Parts: sequence; structure tokens; C-alpha cells
Amino acid sequence: MSEGLQGEKNRKLQWNYRTVIPSAGLLIALLTEVMIPNHKDTKYTDLTNLRTVLIAALSISLLLCLLSLFIPRLRKRYAYEGWFIGGSGIFVTLINILTAKTHLLPQLYFPSLSRVFNVYIEDRDFLLTCILSSFTLLVEGLIIGTIVGVITGILVGWSKSWSYWIYPVIRILGPIPSSTWIPLALIIFSAPKGAAIFLIAFGVWFQITILTSSGIQATKKSYFEVSSTLGASSLQNLFHIAIPDALPSIFLGFFNATCSSFVALMAAEMMGVKSGLGWYINWQKEMIAYPNVYAGLIIIAGFCYLFITLQFKVRDKLLKWQKGVIKW
Repeated sequence: MSEGLQGEKNRKLQWNYRTVIPSAGLLIALLTEVMIPNHKDTKYTDLTNLRTVLIAALSISLLLCLLSLFIPRLRKRYAYEGWFIGGSGIFVTLINILTAKTHLLPQLYFPSLSRVFNVYIEDRDFLLTCILSSFTLLVEGLIIGTIVGVITGILVGWSKSWSYWIYPVIRILGPIPSSTWIPLALIIFSAPKGAAIFLIAFGVWFQITILTSSGIQATKKSYFEVSSTLGASSLQNLFHIAIPDALPSIFLGFFNATCSSFVALMAAEMMGVKSGLGWYINWQKEMIAYPNVYAGLIIIAGFCYLFITLQFKVRDKLLKWQKGVIKW
């Protein structure tokens, strides 16, 4: 009995110890920034954006560490993430040393982190416009591609006649990357925005179609036999059995389509659209403004992460019996 209590006590001490690791990693990054001088050739040495970000992150980590002493659930989660957050602080330290402190990496292509963070201050209004433009294109392409993909997938998965005519077309056109359709899209659509939406929708359509049809075809025949015995019509079997049973596959297709749609979005915004994150990164690359390029890439990474996280929250809410089957 005493050994069990001692083991439980040691476990609690271990969790408490791991909650300090994020603060330790961020403190190392902050001390490196403050105490080690920048290289004499470093541009914009007066910028303190990295220092400000590290102070804010360190303050938040200390607050979470303090709260974790009183909230067991927070302590467990924060301790689990401790090594990753602390490692991120060490990674920032290494990047800072290799760029601003020593110039071991060429300054033109690898600017200091302070210059990257400064972009969010100087270009904040323009970046917000680009984020809104990209979000609009992405949502419109996802909605159109999802609607068409679900309809096509239902036809292919449910009807042998429709499958006979449509499925060969899907097998031929579907695997073609969206970016290869750029010349044709520019001819068909008069406005670049319409062409961009088409490219995103095309990539989404293929993923949704394949997994929707697969989900419907995988529905157990015994379900239809029982419902037909009880007097269900063909449409009732489709809408009350086949489609609900295929929902996990449809959401999986939507997840895959969302990931590929970001690739299509970047390609679509480089063919005449005058706003958007993909266009912004390409424009800044041509201007050799690599701090802006990295700032745009960070926004895209965060944007993609939040979008997919929200998607999984909705999925877990609608498909409670499938919660945790696919983790994000």
C-alpha cells in the first residue's frame, strides 16, 4: 500500500517537473537574445520584436506552470506538451545564433527572427487583406468541390449505371494535379478569381468523390435487406442508411481535400490574382524580401492548422462514435 502511495507521489512530482521545461527552454532563448550581441553586419539591429515575443511567451508559460499546480487536467496536458514547447525554445535559440548572432547562414536568405516578426507590424493591414482573400478563395473552392464531389460520389457509389459512365472519367481526370489545369482554366474563365476557384474545387472534387463512393459501396448489404423487409424504398435506403454510414469516409475525404486545397490555393494565387497569401509570398520572393516570405509561410502554417483543427472539432461533434479514430 505504501509503495503505491509513493509511486503516485513520484508521478505527481514528475508531472510538476515537466511543466517547468517550457519556461526553461523559453528562458534560454530569451537570455541568448539579450546577452549575446548581434553580428556587426546584422541589419536592423534596433529591432526588438523577437525579445518581445519571447517575453510574452515566457510570461504565458510561467502562468500556465503556476495554474497547473492547482488544475490536474491542465497539469497533465501541459506536462505532456512540455518537452515539445521547451524544444521549440531551443530551436529558436539555434536559429537566432545561426542568423543574427553569427551569420553562419547568409543574411539575405535567412534574416533574423526580429525582422520576420517586424513584418507583422509593418504589413499588418496588407497581410489581413491577403488572409481574407485567401480564406474567401479557399472556402468557395471547398464548398463547390465538396457539393459536386458528394453528388458525384453518391451517383457512382449507389448507381451502377452512373458508375459505368462517370467512374472512367474520374480515373482519367482525377489524378491530374490541379496546377496542370492552369492554362485551360485561364481560357475558360475570364477572371483569374474564377480560374482560381476552379483549381481548388477540382482538387477537392476528386478526393470527396472517391471516398464518398467508397463509403457507400462499403455499407453492409444486410442493412438494406432489413430496411427493405420493413418497407423502405430505394431513396430511403440511400438517405437513411447509405449516406449516414458513409459519413466517416466523406469526412476523411474532406480532410484529404483540405490539405490538397492549400497546395492548389498557392498555385491558383500565382496566376493573376492580385491578393492572397500565395501571391504575397511569390511577390516578396521576386522582391528578394525573405523576411516577408517567411512571415507569409508562418501565417499559412497557422491558417492550415487552425482550419483543419476546426474541421476535426466539427467531425467529432457530428460523429461522436468515431471520435479519436483519426487524430489530429
